Amino acid sequence: MNTSATQKPTGATAVLVLGDGEVFWGRGIGAVGSNVGEVCFNTSITGYQEVLTDPSYAGQIITFTFPHVGNVGTTPQDLESNIPAARGLIIRDDITEPSNYRSTQHLDTWLKANNMIGLAGIDTRQLTRRIRDKGPPNGVICHNPDGDFDIAALQKKAKDWPGLDGMDLAKEVTCTQTYSWTETRWTEKRQGFGDLVKDGRTPDFHVVAIDYGAKRNILRCLADAGCKVTVVPATASAEDVLRHKPDGVFLSNGPGDPAATGKYAVPVIKELINTGKPVFGICLGHQLLSLAFGAKTYKLPMGHRGANQPVKDLETGKVEITSQNHGFCVDRNTLPKNVKETHTSLFDGIVEGMRSLDRPVFSVQYHPEASPGPQDSHYLFHRFTKLMADQKKKA
Repeated sequence: MNTSATQKPTGATAVLVLGDGEVFWGRGIGAVGSNVGEVCFNTSITGYQEVLTDPSYAGQIITFTFPHVGNVGTTPQDLESNIPAARGLIIRDDITEPSNYRSTQHLDTWLKANNMIGLAGIDTRQLTRRIRDKGPPNGVICHNPDGDFDIAALQKKAKDWPGLDGMDLAKEVTCTQTYSWTETRWTEKRQGFGDLVKDGRTPDFHVVAIDYGAKRNILRCLADAGCKVTVVPATASAEDVLRHKPDGVFLSNGPGDPAATGKYAVPVIKELINTGKPVFGICLGHQLLSLAFGAKTYKLPMGHRGANQPVKDLETGKVEITSQNHGFCVDRNTLPKNVKETHTSLFDGIVEGMRSLDRPVFSVQYHPEASPGPQDSHYLFHRFTKLMADQKKKA
């Protein structure tokens, strides 16, 4: 389908209109309607359902650079949240027919059921280069089977959208009440997930996870490492967290500007650090932890979104291939002296991990739960449990 032209090509039933006036025509998939958000791209070649249901994508329209989207269908087992937070998806080819034994539903049917708007048939390479060279733009994705579009109105909607800078989205995707989690990771042997309680395992630790937009597979990895997890909302106070008497505290991933979420999260995190309990942060949790230490964060030119990002562990020299999804990062020049950078990106050199030199506290920018992605970084969950075990020995 023709792109970057205001004149609608024959057969176009969907369009992406950017705030600067650039137009991409295509074929509509999924739900009918329109939505506005930041247009980003993801380079993963697997796990499109996990990506679409990752709460960290709140406020974003996802362009998939891999052309075969839909080839494994969809399954309830691959949901990272009940309600997808992404505002739309863009793919190059029409949805591939599913060919996988785990598939229970065609991707297009799943998109319609979840009210997610999609656009197929555009040159995703061109759009990706535009994002790479100029940064992620605001855009409106619109699907209308009749082919009628008010391009000027859509451009104005995209242009007027405030963008992710200064936007607190954690409150939109966090849980509304506290709950317990004991489900463990999926295994081929059982063709499903395990459960600490049902499998007769006695949890070694109790972790309170603050949910800024937590992915389910992160919680499963914590449970797999022997942790009973109590999940609390993003707005929970330090008192709310500590009344559960946790052995450690986990700060989850999530969407939006960390400085905005930090207005209510940072004072709580500071109190939790001062208790001396082990704290582990991932993604937004890593950024919020840095703010609690007195550092600053900033928005990246295009962000890191994919399952093939190289990261170097500065303490061991090991290189990990990681899964990532973030548009903000930590300014290493603002890290205090009692915080050490532990991991760095071999892609663009940003801070990918840090730890406190005087507290049992550490964090990483990337996603060690690997959903989707490689499993190089699963050791971090066991690093967390070791800190909790060490603290128990001291008690």
